[in-house]
Amino acid sequence: MKHSSAIWTHCLCTSVCLLTLAACAQEDATLRPGDNDHRTLQEALLTAEPGAVIELAAGRFELDATLSLDVEGVTLRGQGMDDTILDFSSQAPGTGGEGILATADDFTVENLAVENTRGDGIKVEGTTGAAFRSVRVEWTNGPDTNNGAYGLYPVQVTNVLIEDSRVRGASDAGIYVGQSANVVVRRNEAWENVAGIEIENTTGADVYGNRAHGNTGGLLVFSLPELPVKDGRDARVYDNDIVENNLPNFGKEGAIVSTIPAGSGIIVMASDNVELFENRIHRNQNSNLAVISYLSTGRAYNDPGYDPYTEGVYIHDNEFVGGGESPNGDFADAFVALAGGAFPDIVWDGVSNPDKLVAGKVPADLRLYIENNGDADFVNLDLGSVFAGGEPNVSTDLAAHQGSLPAVPQPVDLGAATGGAP
Repeated sequence: MKHSSAIWTHCLCTSVCLLTLAACAQEDATLRPGDNDHRTLQEALLTAEPGAVIELAAGRFELDATLSLDVEGVTLRGQGMDDTILDFSSQAPGTGGEGILATADDFTVENLAVENTRGDGIKVEGTTGAAFRSVRVEWTNGPDTNNGAYGLYPVQVTNVLIEDSRVRGASDAGIYVGQSANVVVRRNEAWENVAGIEIENTTGADVYGNRAHGNTGGLLVFSLPELPVKDGRDARVYDNDIVENNLPNFGKEGAIVSTIPAGSGIIVMASDNVELFENRIHRNQNSNLAVISYLSTGRAYNDPGYDPYTEGVYIHDNEFVGGGESPNGDFADAFVALAGGAFPDIVWDGVSNPDKLVAGKVPADLRLYIENNGDADFVNLDLGSVFAGGEPNVSTDLAAHQGSLPAVPQPVDLGAATGGAP
């Protein structure tokens, strides 16, 4: 018995020692700020196995070049968006521009901050599965034309989740999802960007529970020409606070976002089958909500496959407060007189595709429907008549827009790779 007991005690001690060593090894695997942060983090990304979790300690990592990743299933995890900071203030020209560039499937970044990149904050491109959770991207000097264009920037990605994140200072869009499919953007804050949140040329997007305030434009649902992926559709935009987006535009000259008038709450342009409901849209001084075709921008394009018309929009059960008192920009300069000198809560350019008219009318499934928005007012600028060479028949009558569209087929199901949604 004493011999067996001694063996058992020895085995127990050995197991405890091994567990202790394993715990120490696991603790040592957490990366900490040091003398050459870029090399340390880049080596960890280059040597990561598929499915690896790379833990970053609290502290400030000083980085002078882009961090790139092409290994699938990797999670980059900090200790909190105000605790683990990747600082790119010393990023040199010709070193990539982005803070993080991921080109592998199922990339997750969470609980950290990216500050002061020369270009985009975090870009994920050409993949399936991308999740951004509790991430802060910020240009700490505030709004500046020389800041990077995009904060959180998935492009040509299927299955995108962006949640509980914050972006400030982007010279284009703080949170941008472009040319993608199956997207959830929820519970984020975007402020002091040119565009707070932008959904562009994307199919199937749920955008809810966000707060966009103090931007030039709060929330954009756009389709633009001359891009590889055409024509966005099937977006639900609901339960968002789109408040006081009156910041002067500081976008780079030539970019379409540089033409967004200061004071734009929500703009839907050239996207189809969009439902906007239960949003709080307050005090956006150009216009609270505008639905326009790309033709109304006056910008030329060369893209035979592009559809510039906005079709099938349903606006209901939103709360509008103030706004529209200070129209500005090329669109306002040309058309505000038609609206009586100020823009009402909901502005429609009145442009429909003439090739789709039936007996001179827009088919039911392609119409604009507006109902149950309290005392929100409205204008149809009838620019379609102007573009056809006639005189506009401006109308503020909502009676022609009563009714509803079938609900957008949502919620988006992202599957297990991004934690699922909703």
